[in-house]
Amino acid sequence: MSTDTLVRRPYTPKEAVARLRRGDLGAWPVVGGLIAIAAVFGTLNEHFLSAENLTNLALQMAATGTISLGIIMVLLLGEIDLSAGSVSGLCAVVMTILYVKQSWNPVAAIALALAAAAAIGLLHGLMHTRLRMPSFVVTLAGLIGWQGLLLYLLGQGGTINLPFDGFVSKLSDTWLPSWLAWTLVAALTAGWAASAVIVRRARRAADLPVPAAYLTWLRVAGLGLALAGAVTILSADRGVPLLLVVFGALVIVLDLVLRHTVFGRWTYAVGGNAEAARRAGIDVTRIRVLAFVLAATLAGFGGVLAASRLSAVNQASGGSDILLMAIAAAVIGGTSLFGGRGRPYAALLGILVIQSITNGMLLLNVDSSVRYMVTAAVLALAVAIDSLARKGSAR
Repeated sequence: MSTDTLVRRPYTPKEAVARLRRGDLGAWPVVGGLIAIAAVFGTLNEHFLSAENLTNLALQMAATGTISLGIIMVLLLGEIDLSAGSVSGLCAVVMTILYVKQSWNPVAAIALALAAAAAIGLLHGLMHTRLRMPSFVVTLAGLIGWQGLLLYLLGQGGTINLPFDGFVSKLSDTWLPSWLAWTLVAALTAGWAASAVIVRRARRAADLPVPAAYLTWLRVAGLGLALAGAVTILSADRGVPLLLVVFGALVIVLDLVLRHTVFGRWTYAVGGNAEAARRAGIDVTRIRVLAFVLAATLAGFGGVLAASRLSAVNQASGGSDILLMAIAAAVIGGTSLFGGRGRPYAALLGILVIQSITNGMLLLNVDSSVRYMVTAAVLALAVAIDSLARKGSAR
């Protein structure tokens, strides 16, 4: 079972160095990669680090990042979901048909679309657990089948536009006022600090190792500075986009669920060693089904966010490279393909890397063939680091 199963962190600099020597690099390769990307593209194109471009980058990463959160849920179990892209497109189409064609309330249309996504995830989970079908085969069939249903629902028209002034489109065209953005920064930083204090007291009460105080407060200060920097940059353009707040909230909620609930601990246990988890009394089948339900639901919500960004759905919804980018974001962010290791923050970090590379190369007018090859190289490097980390931790 991995260290993420126990949600442990280095408590002293000496222990941190020891973990690095074992190959447990954490998020540092991703952070280093982001710094390198910013330095390279910022030097090659002065517009890359502008407030306008960074705001556009924040908007671009929300939809695919949300789908990537769902991918993480199944990767934690050592499984895969190849249908996430098709499910996202299908749910966006269902929502749009109900909202535009049937004149449903937009919130009700979104709710029914997400319910449909959850039902799809339930079907995938049952096929995998009850029929013993490999998740690769189940979701590959879903990729093809749900894409076919999407095309059937769209019909010959192929495109349905959303009202530009409607609720759904406004999701991607709403910006937080400055006072609210700074209030969120203060609330998140204070919440993180309070959580750190509570965790330290709980660990002391349980006679468990407690991290050095300065390391705890350094992390809190780092979070506050990162949030303040992001708000300062985004406020120099149109402000903090609502889509980014929604995505960030999903990351935080899912992280809390995985770290502080029985379901989360059982998820890591099943991903680390399914047989050991079963012998410990964990309902492995239920955990796997719930993971597929969450993955499909998050994929569906990602499709809704993508439709909001485009103010339309069409035959390409959920297609192109969305699935591959979502999987790549999860893996690049540090989620293990072998299960048992990873956190929702991986989606945030990974999609930031993917979108930054794509955005930077678009600004430089790099051919799409080169963009794909560069993205493939980054993904291969992330998997290689993961494999080396597993070897190091096994010694």
